[in-house]
Amino acid sequence: MPDTPLVGWDDIAAVAPDGLAVLDCVGRFVRLNPAAVALCGANTEAELLGAPAPFALGEEADACWAGLLDEHSDERSDEQVAHWVPASGARREFAYRARTLASDPKFTVVSFRDVTDESHRQRRLVAIARTSIALASEGSLGSTLDAVAQQIVQADGLAGAQILTLDDTGRELRLMGSAGLRHWDTFLDRLLECRDRGARLVMLDTLKERKPVVVPHRWTQIREDPAWEPLRSYLGELNWDSFVSVPLMARGRPEGVLNAYFAPGQEIGSRTLEFLAAMAEQAALAVDYATLLQSEREGARRNERQRLARDLHDSIVQQVFSIGMQANAAGVLGSRGGPVPAPAVQKFADEVGTLSRTVLADLRAMVHELRPPSSARLGLEDAVSALVKSTENRTGLSIRLQCDQELDVIEPEPAEDMYRIVAEAIHNVVKHAEATTVTIRLGVHDHTLTASVRDDGRGLTESGGREAAPEAKAGRTARYHGYGLTTMRERAERWGGTMRIRSGAKSGTTVRVVIPLPVRVPESPPTAPENSRSTPSAVPLREAANPARSGS
Repeated sequence: MPDTPLVGWDDIAAVAPDGLAVLDCVGRFVRLNPAAVALCGANTEAELLGAPAPFALGEEADACWAGLLDEHSDERSDEQVAHWVPASGARREFAYRARTLASDPKFTVVSFRDVTDESHRQRRLVAIARTSIALASEGSLGSTLDAVAQQIVQADGLAGAQILTLDDTGRELRLMGSAGLRHWDTFLDRLLECRDRGARLVMLDTLKERKPVVVPHRWTQIREDPAWEPLRSYLGELNWDSFVSVPLMARGRPEGVLNAYFAPGQEIGSRTLEFLAAMAEQAALAVDYATLLQSEREGARRNERQRLARDLHDSIVQQVFSIGMQANAAGVLGSRGGPVPAPAVQKFADEVGTLSRTVLADLRAMVHELRPPSSARLGLEDAVSALVKSTENRTGLSIRLQCDQELDVIEPEPAEDMYRIVAEAIHNVVKHAEATTVTIRLGVHDHTLTASVRDDGRGLTESGGREAAPEAKAGRTARYHGYGLTTMRERAERWGGTMRIRSGAKSGTTVRVVIPLPVRVPESPPTAPENSRSTPSAVPLREAANPARSGS
């Protein structure tokens, strides 16, 4: 073989399909091949020379390693991932390998390739898989939909996501899951106010047409439309531009909507819509499962009533029949005209007494089981008032109850859950707090049902028990645990609500629960909004004051 190479290494670097770069000892570009220049979004090598490279060198390289790119799960690859933001264009992800130049260790050679789309697909697959796991868990619907929204935001790098669900009638919306946007109890109330001021809610188009609706540059529209003033500052906390609303479909009917807020510069292509549709399908499955579970519970209640009816017939009716037979026997003895032996009378009395006590015990048990929920029988305010009086009489606690006048508008099911939450909070005070006074407030404010239970006892630990909390913990908000507290929180989350606890050694404990009331979906259909596109069309459900207005 000849001593001189047939092909020069410069010629090979010039046509290499992957990027090749040489970095100095501080990680700056000193040489790049044409593929590297193109991958970095530059026109010439000179634009990048001396610029900091995104690749980690030496010990820093381990921190950038990503096993997600391994071809074999049992072998660790030496390929890492770096993020590059060009002077113009979207952020890119590079998978790379780095080697120190043997002839001069001050320099490092890096080979790299663009894996932005590949990583994006992998993140979406992971998001769908994790969402499926969340659906299989035993969490509440609210926490499950929060997890779905979080996976969407993480997978696609969105600014935010919301999931709203419809009730059984298909007429009322609730915000049940979100990510990227801070939790705001009055969001639906402000949304309703925007609608009443003339803003058109594009998600209603989605519910009507059962197709995704895409609105480019939505934030610009909202900033310029005075009808959106009640929500402008809240939505302005996000760094976003365009908006997509996707229906949640289950069994051929809409269960709600998935709203996605896109960061500036993000493209909304067919792949993106396919991913959102897949995640919306996962969310719809969660809603449908929750609906089926509720239906199953109602069926269980019906079965329980039937069981009680059978028990009434098989047990109590037969026992009453036996009492009647004993009474007849005693009557026969008395009709003979002679003296009745004392042992016989005592036997009849004992048997009748035993049977009557058994019947009374069975009847009391059945009455207790058949008793309707407290809030259904009395209304939320009267039920809590009765509970307060009973607790005061039983424990000697001083309890002050303050109720608004609008509590009678609350539907029975959320009212019952709120009653149970308050009852559990009072039970915790009696059992653990060593308090002398309790203040309970119930009311409807800004289209939300709120309740607070505050005591002057000793504080809570984060495991749910009571202790004199250290001074440093006074007045803080924490995530307390325990079966009772978990049940209370799940009751609130069932309606898209929240429960917060503040506890301190000297300030007692305050439990605050907020349940947003549903927003009724308008009925009259207007003309289609401008500046929006759907797949294939969108027809809003309500005639707005300004036909050109559109909104989330």
